[in-house]
Amino acid sequence: MVVGIEKAVSAANSVVSSAKKTPTAIPSDCVINLARGDPTMYQPYWRRMGDKCTVVISGHDLMSYFSDPGNLCWFLMPELDDAIRRLHRVVGNAVVDDDRYVVVGTGSTQLFQAVLYALSSQDNPDTEPLSVVAAAPFYSSYPEETEFLRSGLYKWAGDAYAFDKDGAYVECVTSPNNPDGTIREAVVNREGGKLIHDLAYYWPQYTAITGKADNDIMLFTFSKATGHAGSRIGWAIVKDKEVAIKMVKYMELSSIGVSKESQLRAAKILEVIAEDCVNSGPEKEENFFEYGHRLMSERWEKLREVVKRNGVFSLPKYPRDFCNFKGKDTDPSPAFAWLKTKDGLNCDNLLREFKIVTRGGTNFGVDSDYTRISMLSVDEEFNLFLERLAAIKGTMNGNY
Repeated sequence: MVVGIEKAVSAANSVVSSAKKTPTAIPSDCVINLARGDPTMYQPYWRRMGDKCTVVISGHDLMSYFSDPGNLCWFLMPELDDAIRRLHRVVGNAVVDDDRYVVVGTGSTQLFQAVLYALSSQDNPDTEPLSVVAAAPFYSSYPEETEFLRSGLYKWAGDAYAFDKDGAYVECVTSPNNPDGTIREAVVNREGGKLIHDLAYYWPQYTAITGKADNDIMLFTFSKATGHAGSRIGWAIVKDKEVAIKMVKYMELSSIGVSKESQLRAAKILEVIAEDCVNSGPEKEENFFEYGHRLMSERWEKLREVVKRNGVFSLPKYPRDFCNFKGKDTDPSPAFAWLKTKDGLNCDNLLREFKIVTRGGTNFGVDSDYTRISMLSVDEEFNLFLERLAAIKGTMNGNY
């Protein structure tokens, strides 16, 4: 029986090893799902890094709930805290002084819920739930995440541009914005308002780093920073100690902390990125952000060429800006393409006719002639997407 198990394990390891060497071919007639923001395009970079990011964890390691009992966020591994702060200092995209609190979460999705709890459970004279808004087009998951628990503390109140209710509110500011890649600021700007800045895409591969963000609550995610979505790590940088305390309480009650294994892996990878950026030079291999920006720029150039030729769609135009991290002017390369049909057709439905699944504009609070397309898939999927998009030519008639 033991011999049989050993043979099975050996066979499984052979399959895994083979899969690592040979990318899986994508059938030419398959459905391409670009509705998700799954950042698998970074796999080749991390594959060529070899064992540089390997973390070895023994069976007796990491057994306690507690990571750093003396820290306000007691489940945050010190290694991850240090790595997060160092990378932000190297990139220059956020203020991480010692008076800022880092709260780790199981992705930024859990942190968003923790922030809503923290802000709505503060002293609030209103008996009604706290209104949560975002300017359209807004991140499509905000409404669902806000309403999912059916909390009496807060509720989704829609488009910030249309919000005219008196009293306390929370505005979510995503910059660069998901889905359209634009740089955003708060819209409502009224007394009693609190802001959550979602900066998931404020990294050099997507946009120019024009300064250190210094907002009250800033959310970042490991998945979009490095591509490691499966590790489920996000972090918040918080100014107000009481807000941070309540966020930690939410995390304690919902999941009693965050996986230490994931935290150590994230810490190692963030350290490798920071070290490569500090020691980069003309004779060295491109660092992660240089690789990511080059790849994103190439993809955007190809996409714009296809859109220009087929005449059916349009894409936003983004201004160049000086990037402090790169030391030169750069063009934005957003993680998503915000595609629009010129004839007012349902863009998502039209693309589905060509086996391209996207996320339609109505999910983001705007019309159906818009749709969001992930630019982060593997090369084989992205190239097949371009081929199919190029096949949609001329004026499309009918309802989709």
